[in-house]
Amino acid sequence: MSRKLTGLAASADVASVSEISRNVERVNRVAMLSIHTSPLEQPGTGDAGGLNVYVVQLSRQLAQLGINVEIFTRATNSHTPPVTELDERIIVRHLESGVFEGLKKEDLPAQLCSLSSGVLRAEANRPPGWYDVIHSHYWLSGQVGFVASERWDVPLIHSMHTLAKVKNQALAEGDTPEPQLRVHGEQIVVDTADRIVANTVDERNELIELYGADPHRVSVVHPGVDLENFGPGDPATARDALGVRADAELLVFVGRIQPLKAPDVLVKAVAELVAVNPERRHRLQLVICGGPSGAGMERLHALEQLAVDLGVDDLVRFIPPADHPTLATWFQAADLVCVPSHSESFGLVAVEAQACGTPVVATDVGGLRTTVANGTSGILIDNHRPRDWAHAIAGLLDDRKKLVKLSTGALAHARQFSWHDTARRTLEVYRDAVSDRQKLQRSVG
Repeated sequence: MSRKLTGLAASADVASVSEISRNVERVNRVAMLSIHTSPLEQPGTGDAGGLNVYVVQLSRQLAQLGINVEIFTRATNSHTPPVTELDERIIVRHLESGVFEGLKKEDLPAQLCSLSSGVLRAEANRPPGWYDVIHSHYWLSGQVGFVASERWDVPLIHSMHTLAKVKNQALAEGDTPEPQLRVHGEQIVVDTADRIVANTVDERNELIELYGADPHRVSVVHPGVDLENFGPGDPATARDALGVRADAELLVFVGRIQPLKAPDVLVKAVAELVAVNPERRHRLQLVICGGPSGAGMERLHALEQLAVDLGVDDLVRFIPPADHPTLATWFQAADLVCVPSHSESFGLVAVEAQACGTPVVATDVGGLRTTVANGTSGILIDNHRPRDWAHAIAGLLDDRKKLVKLSTGALAHARQFSWHDTARRTLEVYRDAVSDRQKLQRSVG
């Protein structure tokens, strides 16, 4: 056994007698499943995004509450050690399954048996009851979690993050529908999980209406925002650090380059803005921060070509995914952060931007109705017509008093979202699931 694992076991002994552990139905150790994407990956490219941030932040806050977390994910290269310490009380287990590189998310269902075996092996040499709960993220992890839950006789808590039926109802032009295999897999998870954690009330309603989820087993727990990294700053200083002109009208998009996130809407809106007001060309700038996803580099090249075809390539700047401190600087520098997604279960970027005091223009869909307070911290637009987006953006850029008011509202709204509260409420969900499982065991025993 490695020193890291020995240290984790030792910390588990401490946690088992801690006050927090005694009060939460012996929830001392969580198996966190993030099978299709590693929490160690950079969000904003490939399959890494808000889910990765969620898993890391939730795990860290649970650890601060005295809970030991073991995160299971698939190994994507041969250089990563089988076990990595992410933080105190948190380790990441990399499971070997299939080829390391080049395996797409769509190929992973064929690896579920292998991945399930890897998860089960981690517990096989442990004392009975080593894990108290399983928390799976995304439907692929839910499939593995179901197997482990049955084998270990512990509760399965699941977070969907996105729903196939919802995405298929709001497909972007040229996007590929989610396969029936995923729809069926999600239904199995909904039917078998002890608890489902929904990001918002909207997501809870979608689970109930579209998947027939038991309302008593669906709990709403908002994700949070990392206020240590995302906070207000001086826009002039931020712009100077990023090489942005002081008088620029700066729009920022952060996310994966894929039809779902709709960055093309913003490129077209920029073209509309300068067509209506040619003077704007001297100061308008759109920054697109993110990497290719889905069809890979083809999406990025198509977006770059779109800017060329519309004659605004000089106004659109593409930058690679950035770490949190750099993202915070971009948010502080921006006049507006734009989130034109066709579907969002929450919209973490919107909250992070508002935590920096930057108003958000977003689509009136899903979780964005929760993360953006329409008219208070930003505005919501009920369509993806570039002309309407251009009109809304121009209305804000031309009304500095309104921008200042929205900035104040953005800061206040973002403070409602705390990762500490997310962890505390998630821990309550774990506790309730453990309690119900114990009652069931006693009733059949």
